[in-house]
Amino acid sequence: MKRERTMTKLAFLGLGVMGYPMAGHLQAAGHDVCVYNRTGTKAEKWVAEHGGQMAATPKEAAEEADFVMACVGNDDDLREVCLGRDGAFAGMRDGAVFVDHTTVSAKVTEELYAKAQEAGLNFVDAPISGGQAGAENGQLSIMCGGDQPAYDAAEPVMTIYAKLCRRIGETGAGQMTKMCNQIAIAGLVQGLSEALHFAERAGLDGRAVVEVISQGAAGSWQMANRYETMLDDEFDHGFAVDWMRKDLGICLATANETGASLPVTALVDQFYKDVQNMGGGRWDTSSLFRRLRKLSE
Repeated sequence: MKRERTMTKLAFLGLGVMGYPMAGHLQAAGHDVCVYNRTGTKAEKWVAEHGGQMAATPKEAAEEADFVMACVGNDDDLREVCLGRDGAFAGMRDGAVFVDHTTVSAKVTEELYAKAQEAGLNFVDAPISGGQAGAENGQLSIMCGGDQPAYDAAEPVMTIYAKLCRRIGETGAGQMTKMCNQIAIAGLVQGLSEALHFAERAGLDGRAVVEVISQGAAGSWQMANRYETMLDDEFDHGFAVDWMRKDLGICLATANETGASLPVTALVDQFYKDVQNMGGGRWDTSSLFRRLRKLSE
């Protein structure tokens, strides 16, 4: 397919629930986007819906691109799309910028940053928060680490699907900030679950309770966006428990390295393990409430 003349040549690697709409925003903004996904049928569907192109390997997708964005599953997935004969680094032109939106360990971020530097490439760690709805609506929060010039170059592209994009510090700072995000969410969701559970056991109208307390100091994004589906016992509206446990595992491992104390995070991680044992690995993270209901049966 002949490439039309557009603003910037981009590659997007990984078309999951987040990457699929993010890549769509880039194409809709007039960029020339080539996508890669491990399951090719997903890439075919994306091209049919959005236009652009697809590639058989990360290397092919990355060739001639000014920016290569990735949003895959974990450390090993990220290494796979970056390194090796068919990896993106092998296809990127000198000076191009690799932007990693995956939530991974700071260790793999530092490893890939070093390899990118050796290859004459730039690397920005840029994990995201805002869930599937944030990706679909272009309202993500992006926390970044890396060299200032690389971030400055990539920021205009990232803002296409972000409501906030900020460089926190050097390489790894974005991933460390995402860990802070997940630590805070874990405690918030458990607290909200306990509040709704307490209201239910006390015979109160949960919706009426939230209408009042959400307007005070207890209010949060989780409360505003999840309480109704929690009370309705619906848990297919957001970030999956399996992925949350992956993220919390990274948080807890890093805490051991840094000497940070995360007792609540460790406890909630085990509660999510209980949810997995209930068959809820693909339920969203607010399913901590279902766990409490089950305990009181």
